[in-house]
Amino acid sequence: MTNTVKKILVTSALPYANGSIHLGHLVEYIQTDIWVRFQKIRGHQCYYVCADDAHGTPIMLHAQKKNSTPEELIAHFQAEHQADFAAFLINFDNYHSTHSPENQHFSNLIYKSLIDGEHIARTTIRQFYDPTEKMFLPDRFIHGECPHCGATEQYGDHCEKCSKTYSPTELKNPVSVVSGTTPIEKDTEHLFVKLEDFESMLQDWISSGTLQPEMHHKLKEWFEAGLKAWDISRDAPYFGFEIPGESNKYFYVWLDAPVGYISSFKNLCDRENIDFEEFWGEDSEAELYHFIGKDIIYFHALFWPAMLSAAGFRKPTAIFAHGFLTVDGQKMSKSRGTFINARTYLKYLKPEYLRYYFAAKLGNGVDDIDLNMEDFLQRVNSDLVGKFVNIASRCAGFITKYFKGQLSSQLAAPALYQEFLTEGNHIAHAYESRDYNKAMRDIMTLADRANQYIDKHKPWIMVKQEESQAELQAVCSQGLNLFRILMGYLSPILPVMTKEVEKFLMAPITWQPEPLLAHTIKAFKPLMIRINQKQIDAMLEASKETLATPPAKEPVSKMIDYDDFSKVDLRIARIVKAEHVEGAQKLLRLTLAVGEDKPRNVFAGIKDAYTPEQLTGKLTVMVANLAPRKMRFGVSEGMVLAAGPGKKDLFILTPDEGAQPGMRVK
Repeated sequence: MTNTVKKILVTSALPYANGSIHLGHLVEYIQTDIWVRFQKIRGHQCYYVCADDAHGTPIMLHAQKKNSTPEELIAHFQAEHQADFAAFLINFDNYHSTHSPENQHFSNLIYKSLIDGEHIARTTIRQFYDPTEKMFLPDRFIHGECPHCGATEQYGDHCEKCSKTYSPTELKNPVSVVSGTTPIEKDTEHLFVKLEDFESMLQDWISSGTLQPEMHHKLKEWFEAGLKAWDISRDAPYFGFEIPGESNKYFYVWLDAPVGYISSFKNLCDRENIDFEEFWGEDSEAELYHFIGKDIIYFHALFWPAMLSAAGFRKPTAIFAHGFLTVDGQKMSKSRGTFINARTYLKYLKPEYLRYYFAAKLGNGVDDIDLNMEDFLQRVNSDLVGKFVNIASRCAGFITKYFKGQLSSQLAAPALYQEFLTEGNHIAHAYESRDYNKAMRDIMTLADRANQYIDKHKPWIMVKQEESQAELQAVCSQGLNLFRILMGYLSPILPVMTKEVEKFLMAPITWQPEPLLAHTIKAFKPLMIRINQKQIDAMLEASKETLATPPAKEPVSKMIDYDDFSKVDLRIARIVKAEHVEGAQKLLRLTLAVGEDKPRNVFAGIKDAYTPEQLTGKLTVMVANLAPRKMRFGVSEGMVLAAGPGKKDLFILTPDEGAQPGMRVK
């Protein structure tokens, strides 16, 4: 136990209240929960708070799609998130929502401080606007071609293929994700935080040991490029907090989301009578830590400290970033069944399996970690069942059967017990520095030593020798006491097993405990069972994206009337350009002139029958009034007509040369 009791406040990034928790999310919450549990075991006053991130355009649109209200949607996901976190033994001291009175209060307070400090600028900007939905479009709701590499289906702020960033208005062939139509550019006035006002403070802060080296290096790149003003406003319609004194303007979600750390803790303080200022006051001596994904370091290490500084709050002691989760070496995939939701996992496997595996993989850097299913099975079965639990199962039966559950009055090997305690100092340092994989290696090395001790003395042989009964009791008592030390070292990771062991040993699990001597225990019951491959296979199968069953084909004799057919607008079109589509096996991209100002973009599954060179310049017939369809490779704005059995025997309709683009086919 440490002598000085520290006051610590810990947060994880806020999950978005627009979808379910999956295993990728759980990397962060399990990592944080382990660290918090370790701090509490060591005797510190440590609070862990979080909240749902409940604002933004995606939530508003999702609610509309479900014919619901945003408030109903976020309430649904908050309940689901809390249930999932509890099932994975994530022990928050408080879980709140950014759509709360506390969060609105602190968001307004920070904004007023920025205004009073003259850190807000008004700037007219040009944004994409969806004329169909009558709304300005966030970057993530615009798709188009990257202006740098030409990759299709890229978001409005950066290209996932070449990693370049750009303004949404630089996208080629932009499309609104909301309506599928082409957005227009429109002027609007927005509010910006002049981030350059805080440059000196931020330079000092990020260089003071608050960030991991990789993240510090990344932040320096942004300073070298020059800090840009930060847009904190969004236009109506928007689900969020209205900006005080403004008309139809709302706080951008990234302004009020991190404020959720403050408001969730304030909610806890009001309920538990905790001194709020002691943790968030500008002169606070408490420690404040944020656990986040490496992809949101920009918001947490630049915008957030600037906001806190302006409003007179203290800044974080440190920010701990982590990498992403891959499964079997690849990005999580719904088609392969490796995009695994928390609920799906829990139907087949115990949460402590995953907690241990993540701990065994997590270091204190920002590298991605891989959930390798074969390694997962082997490591859990070998380490937890084969090494750790095995110590207790090999010793407890002898104590119960031959000594009425009574442990010996002294240890058989007190020096070995002391070595296990001493090693706890190194394990504690590994936990403290979030180097969990080292802690797990050290613990399993000790588990090996305990098993070697039992193997050396062979209690299964000693039991047959009457003169060795006292030694048998001492050896098995030694093994159980070593097991108890290791349970203490694993308790931040395995809280359920810890409680079961406390019942079995009839004694508390603590860090570096005094030995149990002349103490009575209960009969041993299995603490963990092995994973089998069938469980993993079933989980992966259940996680695969369900493909909709195609509707049964209507019989050929099914007729439509003339009025139905007359609605189809068939037009002559000239194929201005034909080209291959990267990553598509059957598609060609056709640029069609239909007598309009702007050519149409159409994807056609005719690659087996034609090369681009064969089509360029030809006339064809297209369905001109077909609604735009969003496809993986872009938006298709019509359909060309073709006939034939398929593959190479497929023929597009080619009118005579006398026809002109735009003519209607009757």
